[in-house]
Amino acid sequence: MKSRVLFSVVGLLLLMTVLSACSSNPRVQRVDADTQIDLSGRWNDTDVRLVSDSLISEALSSPRVASFIQDFTARNGGRLPTVIIGSFRNNSSEHIDTGIISRMMEIAIVNSGKLEFVAGGDTRVELRAERGDQQMHASEATAAALANETGANFMLTGSVNIIEDRAGNTTVRSYFVTAEMTNIETNSRLWMGENSEIKKVITRSRASI
Repeated sequence: MKSRVLFSVVGLLLLMTVLSACSSNPRVQRVDADTQIDLSGRWNDTDVRLVSDSLISEALSSPRVASFIQDFTARNGGRLPTVIIGSFRNNSSEHIDTGIISRMMEIAIVNSGKLEFVAGGDTRVELRAERGDQQMHASEATAAALANETGANFMLTGSVNIIEDRAGNTTVRSYFVTAEMTNIETNSRLWMGENSEIKKVITRSRASI
């Protein structure tokens, strides 16, 4: 009798464990990539798209950029001016991957056919290491030549800043994202843009404060 009770208890415990494990599995729902989802009120993929699209459009439609490109190509046999990605700083207290913004801008500008980009950062370090390695191990006919890089004319940089205003259980969070292209030789700005369209009002329950 005791053994049957023991088996019943053990069986019940096992069943409860299985049911508990099943209920703890996450519920996953696939949605369209363009769907706007804002769970926490913090920076998300929708914000990245809105900011990047705005800054890209502004950069490519800039009269100063168009004038410089036209003058440069006329003086250099049709060659396009080149840009290198500099730092995109996150000056906020949020975790924001600013590399996504700069990467999206780079892709769009390259695909526009109006400017050329040269590798910078970690990619440039890896390329230089590979060229150095080829001098030792590749044949003379196939080794990439040293000191033959394309020098960039401009550097693309930017930053993300946030102004936060809070009263009681309500927070207003305003984002200011800037980007600029600077002439590397002269330090003069060819283009500057800012997106300040993202503003969020987050109201939390009193219990969560």
